[in-house]
Amino acid sequence: MAASVNKGIPLEYKGHPLCRKDNIIYYGSMSDKYVIMLQITDTKKVDDLDVATRVSVQLQLTDPDLKSRDRIVKKTEKDGLYAAMDVASVWLERALSSK
Repeated sequence: MAASVNKGIPLEYKGHPLCRKDNIIYYGSMSDKYVIMLQITDTKKVDDLDVATRVSVQLQLTDPDLKSRDRIVKKTEKDGLYAAMDVASVWLERALSSK
C-alpha cells in the first residue's frame, strides 16, 4: 500500500511553515515582517534521489512595496540543505524577535 501525503497539513520546521516550488523553498510566513528564501543551486544523484549540495539562503523583508533586491537583508551559501536550514532557522528567529 502506498503512503499518502495529507495535503491538509502544511509542512513546518521549528514552528514556521515551509513552501516549495521547484528549486525554491520559502521558510516562514508572508504575513510576518521577514521570510527566508532558500534556493537549491546544485544537486547530486544519490541512488535515484536528487540531493541538494549547494543552497543559497536569503533573509528577506516581505514588504511588497520594496524592489526585490531591496528586500534582501542577509545572504549566504551553504553546502547542503541541512546546513542551510540551520542558518535559516537562526536568522528567522533573530529577525522576528527583534520587532
